[in-house]
Amino acid sequence: MAQPDSSRGGGSKDARGYRERDVAGGAVGGGAGMDAHTGKKRGDEMTMAQGQSSKGSINPRDKERLSGVPPSSQQAQAGQGKDSDSEESDVSDSEDDTSWITWFCSLKGNEFFCEVDDEYIQDDFNLSGLSSQVPYYDYALDLILDVESPTDDILTEEQHEMVESAAEMLYGLIHVRYILTTRGLSTMLDKFKNVDFGRCPRVFCSGQPCLPMGQSDIPRTSTVKIYCPKCEDIYYPRSKYQGNIDGAYFGTTFPHLFLMTYPYVKPAKPTQSYVPRVFGFRLHSSAK
Repeated sequence: MAQPDSSRGGGSKDARGYRERDVAGGAVGGGAGMDAHTGKKRGDEMTMAQGQSSKGSINPRDKERLSGVPPSSQQAQAGQGKDSDSEESDVSDSEDDTSWITWFCSLKGNEFFCEVDDEYIQDDFNLSGLSSQVPYYDYALDLILDVESPTDDILTEEQHEMVESAAEMLYGLIHVRYILTTRGLSTMLDKFKNVDFGRCPRVFCSGQPCLPMGQSDIPRTSTVKIYCPKCEDIYYPRSKYQGNIDGAYFGTTFPHLFLMTYPYVKPAKPTQSYVPRVFGFRLHSSAK
């Protein structure tokens, strides 16, 4: 009986062992392939994570794109803010530097007033007799000259208002004296040339510039009027604010002394006058 070939049996065992090794090797190789694949996936996940983390810190260009305002514009806006702040500070400084006289003459309705020189006000001779006419005289004078009085804190709010009113009255009484001086007349001449006092409302005066005057030299008697040197008549100012000014602050002498000092500004008298007519015919003297 033939014996089985032991070499075939060994070969089959070897073949099975080889296949098992192949399978094992394939399993090992497959494991290596999975590791490579998962490594790639892990690399992708890390890249995505890095991308997401990088989104948390936006670079300036992305920030500019998202905000819609470039950094240069933001810097310009910041610069404009600083400029506006500096302008406001300059305006406040300029307001603090403005004297009381300049402030008073710049008020609406006070266009008729001129600025009286501080030297004229500081001369006691020019203020003779005014202390008895003006209440709170010393306080009012300090206010006009921008002198800080140590006793201002003692006054009540009502007394401060009375001092301000007294300062306006005192300045008006000083003003009526100042405009009769050489320097005062010269200052009023400039205002007359600028037509600061208004024009004559009479038609045939053709807009002749006028001069301010009062009908009385006593304070609180009448309001200021405007005098026309052409028709030599007086009228109410057009502005209601100017119509509330005391006429004693300009007096009865000023316009006439002004025209005597500067005769070349006095115009010729008008040659025309209004003639009333009915159906084109002049009215008879008996019908007037």
